Order: sequence, then structure tokens, then C-alpha cells
Amino acid sequence: MRQRPVHRIALYAGGGLGGLAVTGLLGLAGLLRAEVKLAERRIPTARDDPPHSNDTVWAAAGVSRTRPPIRIAMLGDSTGAGYGVYRDRDTPGARLAIGISESARRPVHLTNVAVVGAESPDLGVQVDALGRRRPELAVIMIGANDVTEGTKPKSAVPYLEEAVRRLRALGAEVIVGTCPDLGTIRPLAQPLRAYARHQSRRMAREQTVAVVRAGGRTVSLGDLLGPLFMTRLDFFSEDRFHPSAAGYEAAADAVLPSALDALGIRTRARSASTFTTRRVKTARKAAAQAVAHPGAEVAGAERFGRSEGRRGPFAQLRRRRPRRRPVTSPEAAVPVSAGPST
Repeated sequence: MRQRPVHRIALYAGGGLGGLAVTGLLGLAGLLRAEVKLAERRIPTARDDPPHSNDTVWAAAGVSRTRPPIRIAMLGDSTGAGYGVYRDRDTPGARLAIGISESARRPVHLTNVAVVGAESPDLGVQVDALGRRRPELAVIMIGANDVTEGTKPKSAVPYLEEAVRRLRALGAEVIVGTCPDLGTIRPLAQPLRAYARHQSRRMAREQTVAVVRAGGRTVSLGDLLGPLFMTRLDFFSEDRFHPSAAGYEAAADAVLPSALDALGIRTRARSASTFTTRRVKTARKAAAQAVAHPGAEVAGAERFGRSEGRRGPFAQLRRRRPRRRPVTSPEAAVPVSAGPST
């Protein structure tokens, strides 16, 4: 799918503006429409394919290439695919694979079936595309295109929940990087940017509850990337809409500790912030807190021997970090083998 991102923003903004017009806020509605038109001229159309191959085995420097690889899969939209960078190793999937290889001291086989422009209803096709592969870990990055298309969480999130359930049935641990903060996109002016942020966070909250219910865990990307992307122009690629290599590295670093824990590699865990605890709470409460705390993980938990109560599933909110710091540069990692792009 090759669409100008702002065309999709125009659709989502138009859907939201209908309610504004009904309430009589025609001036604000007109301003937002004008801002959409301005952003359309600033953001170029996405044309080129991302640089990843569908199947690549990565080994961090010093890791034996003869050991059996850990198998991971990347699903989702342009964020998962790595649109906006020129080298395979700069995509978030490759960065994550290299980080896992460094900590596990084993090669990592990455299967990337993410598609530029994908929305939550497309996840079923991506799970199908895994074929007979049985990844030990699946990472999904999805939600931005649902927001820009004006799709409400109650319509989009069930597709994500079903994908998580199917991946869990395949034996995979599942991590979802929740909807990114679209309020960081610089070509969007205020108040359109504030509205985009509100919708992004709303999507992320509902994604978190559904993923926990389906047996996965989430990592909040929105507010983690928000302050960084707002102040660092180098975190965006040339189109100022998709992340750059530095931006994808930040996203991969946020997901890595949870990925290690999901694979049974010990990590350190602490409270997500000074004002939150790791006590078991409802997933909905944990989701609301995660949106406001950078890099927070939300995973299912039990209370009094039960995984769910009257208000939905229980969860824990925490922040993880690897037990050992990387000792080699990702630039020193090597692709052991690569399958053909399809």
C-alpha cells in the first residue's frame, strides 16, 4: 500500500470533525481541515519498499553462528517493517534481533511479515503469512493507520486481540508495541496535533487491555517516543512522518527488555514511575497509567489465584531493563543468512 500518510490523516480528521460541526464548532472544524491540507503538502507520498528481507538470521559480534537460532517474528505496519531507513540492520526488527542475540549469546532468526500501510484487520493475513514457522516470540507494532483512518478502537482492537490469540496458540510469546504518539508528527499543526495525540493514546489504552486478555503483554511506545521525537529532528526520516534509524533504535530498545523476559532471559524490573506500583491491578487501570509512562510494560497477573475479575483481566505495570549492558556495537553484528524478499 502506497498512500500519502496525510491522506489517511485527512480521513480520520474528517470523521472526528463531523461531531464538532454538529455541536456548532464550525470555526475549529474549518481550522483543522485547513491544517490537514497544509500537512498534505509537507509530507511526501510513501513509495519505496522498506529494506528488510522476509527471513534473516542475525548474530551479534562474538556469537557462535553454529548454535540453533532463537526464532522471532515481526508483524504490523510501516513501523514494524522499518519504512524510512535504507539498511536492513536499521529496521526495528533487526535491531531487536541483534539485541536479543547479544544477551542470549545465540543467533536470532527474524521473520518480518509487517506491511507498510497495514491496519489491524490486516494482521490475520500476516499471521497466515508465517506459514509453518513457529516463532518463539512475536512482536506486533500496529495502530497508527487505524487512528489516521478514523477507525474506532472498538472496531480495530478485536483484530489485534484475535491475532495475539492465534500467535499464542502457535506457542509464541507476544509483545505489542502500542499505538505511537501521532502528536509528535511535525507537519501537523495545533490543534490537529493535540487531537491526533488524544486519539493515539485512546487506541493504545484499548490495545493494552485486549492484548493482556489474549495472553500477551504490551510496551508503551507513545509517551516514550513522544518527548524524544518532539525534540530530536534526527529521530524522523526524510518524510518527517516515519522514524529514522535513530528513532527505530529507540523503539527497539524500549521493547528489548520485555522481549528478553518473554524468552526466559532474566531482566531487572521496577516500578514504572515514582507514583505507580507493581501491585496487581485491573488491566484497564494499568493501561491508563502505561500511556503516561515511557517504556512501561503491562502483562497479565493473578490476584487471589484469579487472572480476571468483574472489571476485566488483572495486570502488572512495570519497567524492565536488561541485567547486562551490551558490550558490542550493533554495527558489528552480521547477517548469517537471508532469505529472498517476497
